[in-house]
Amino acid sequence: MNQEQLRRRIAKGEDLHTEFKEKPIRPDDLAAELVAFANTDGGWLIFGVTDDRHIVGVEDVDTLVQQVDQVAYQNCRPPVTVVQEVLPVGDGKAVLIVRVPKGDQRPYQTRRGHFYVRTASGKRRASRQELLRLFQAAQSLFFEETLILQASLDDLNLAAFRRFCQHVVGDWNGQYAQLLMNWSLVREHEGEHYPTVAALLLFGYQPERFLPYAYASAARIPGTEASAEPSDVKRVEGSLFDILENITRFIRLHLPTPHRIRGFERETFPELPEAALREVIVNALVHRDYAIAAPIRVFILDDRVEVRSPGGLPNTVTVEMVKFGLAHVLRNPLLYTFFYRAGYVTDTGNGLRRVIRLVQEATGQEPLLKEEGNEWVVALPRRGDVGR
Repeated sequence: MNQEQLRRRIAKGEDLHTEFKEKPIRPDDLAAELVAFANTDGGWLIFGVTDDRHIVGVEDVDTLVQQVDQVAYQNCRPPVTVVQEVLPVGDGKAVLIVRVPKGDQRPYQTRRGHFYVRTASGKRRASRQELLRLFQAAQSLFFEETLILQASLDDLNLAAFRRFCQHVVGDWNGQYAQLLMNWSLVREHEGEHYPTVAALLLFGYQPERFLPYAYASAARIPGTEASAEPSDVKRVEGSLFDILENITRFIRLHLPTPHRIRGFERETFPELPEAALREVIVNALVHRDYAIAAPIRVFILDDRVEVRSPGGLPNTVTVEMVKFGLAHVLRNPLLYTFFYRAGYVTDTGNGLRRVIRLVQEATGQEPLLKEEGNEWVVALPRRGDVGR
């Protein structure tokens, strides 16, 4: 950056990508500034400029350069990459320009364990949701891998885990504790072992104790308006496998199943294919954003069954791509893997295409797929010839 470029940048003032400092600052404050830039879009930290855009320069700039290097390496975790440039401004003073690229190992934190992000007016602590999205965007850690330090291994239904293991891998010589570690369901932290979010969701006795929004709300609502008074409501809790079975049971209860007697046998004709219903519920459980404090919602209305799951489509994925099986992006790869091992998903990315085909064959109508607010919505149309 030359003198003219510096003047132009100063003239724009402080913003998301630029911060002025009149003089050196404490190492912990400097680490917070570097971390905030690295966690956001990168930017410039310029020493020797006042908040009101006057160039005053700093003395002993060489010492400041060394301090910045040391703080970037020792006080930021992982170390933050910086590029420094010195521009003399006269009287033995200089402006130090510290360029901080957008980090490729986000999220970064200070040595005190604090995460920061940039805003238009400076920096601030990252919120829980911002932090989770930083992890997910960097693909260094998915939310499902987060440790729940308030929980212990006693909160896991190890008998259910053993049954699962015996079903998918055989007895495995009884080394179930090792499998929990191998499958990232349990990790060590400061000498103790703790379950992850995925472990509690899949095999927890009461996941809602630690993840109070990890449940489903099912409702039968007469009419066609979801805002109408429901005639039956059920809060469905437990492991994801339990939620799947209990939501399916609730839907069966409220969807009529016409039948006729053929010979001595009762032949049933479900209004909606159970395979389609199960696929939509599995998708909601496996692909929802568990960083959002909201439940899955299932509405059974007179004209449709609506499944709403928190979180829109992942970046770059569109509704059309989903409809035609052109995207197979996993928000929760661990949960997906366990449902695959249990035989609930096929790993082809064509689940919703199959739902569309099955529902069209059964009702003559196509399901509605859409993003609405912060929810992904799948609405399966009901046949008009079925009595309400």
